[in-house]
Amino acid sequence: MILHYSLGLMLVLAFAVADNDDDDAITIHCQKDFVNITWSISPDLAPYAARLFLGNLCIRSSMNSLPNGDWELHFDYSFRDCKFKKQIKGKHIVHQNVLTYKPGKKSDPPLYEYFFECVHRRPEGWIPPFLNPGASVSKGQGGLVFHMALLNEQMSGIAKSNIIRLGSFMPIWAAVEQKAHQPLRLFMEECVAAPTATLQLEQQPYPIIQNKGCLVDSVKGNSMFLPRYHSSALVLSLQSTVFGVGKVYIHCKLVAWDPDVLDKSKKACQYSKESYGWELLDDPSQNDICSCCEESCNYRNKRGAEQDSQGLSYISVLGPLVIVDMSGQGGIWMP
Repeated sequence: MILHYSLGLMLVLAFAVADNDDDDAITIHCQKDFVNITWSISPDLAPYAARLFLGNLCIRSSMNSLPNGDWELHFDYSFRDCKFKKQIKGKHIVHQNVLTYKPGKKSDPPLYEYFFECVHRRPEGWIPPFLNPGASVSKGQGGLVFHMALLNEQMSGIAKSNIIRLGSFMPIWAAVEQKAHQPLRLFMEECVAAPTATLQLEQQPYPIIQNKGCLVDSVKGNSMFLPRYHSSALVLSLQSTVFGVGKVYIHCKLVAWDPDVLDKSKKACQYSKESYGWELLDDPSQNDICSCCEESCNYRNKRGAEQDSQGLSYISVLGPLVIVDMSGQGGIWMP
């Protein structure tokens, strides 16, 4: 039997779904690796239960009637299914999805959407699965392996494409594999952007990080360090607008350092537009370490000179990253 949907019928059914959008209509229980969802619908909508989806893909796992005549749809699925989007937000892992009602053709937009997310605190010592030798883009010295790569928008893995929309943020991931070495903290000591893989004397590269770890692009732009998931890694979120349209290479000096020592020469500082001052990523109680970002941070102690001589730093180049203007208005690389 073929069902022919009229516009009036679709609107009535969409209203019936939306009218049930309260605490009793949709109940979501987030588990460690899966989700249990109960969606209560009216008897009028029950014949169209197959048009209600999780992630625009998964239909109900089961369905049962209630004494009052309503029906319950149950969606029991793993976070690996139904197009769940996974994001890393600070100390939390977030799985996002949407419940939809789509009475029309597959290509038609849904008439009803209910967005939700499951938030879990990261396990202690958790490290993203992309921290492995296969993700390496550069290697250092002294038995350490340094990585630098572009992450995808969900920050759940290495980006599969180097094409970036103008105006979007670019999550740049850097890490050091410690192997048998003592625990280390990774810093981005100096970073610039240039249109070539090799810096040229006649170029004026765009400054991103200067002065021994000061994120200068956070002063006039919206770039920022994201909260660490591990001391041996760092994620720098750059806004692509500052580079304009074209190819860009990110040149960075990565430094691995004693995790128990923070000073003016080994730090990650960014400017807060809310407090109008510099803040230390790893310990806000020591923000005074960042005070030199307005002047000079060429502080160097004896221990630092000894460790640098042991090869705990590496120059890494990431690119080309290709920034494109989807609006068709064009642009010029570098402001």
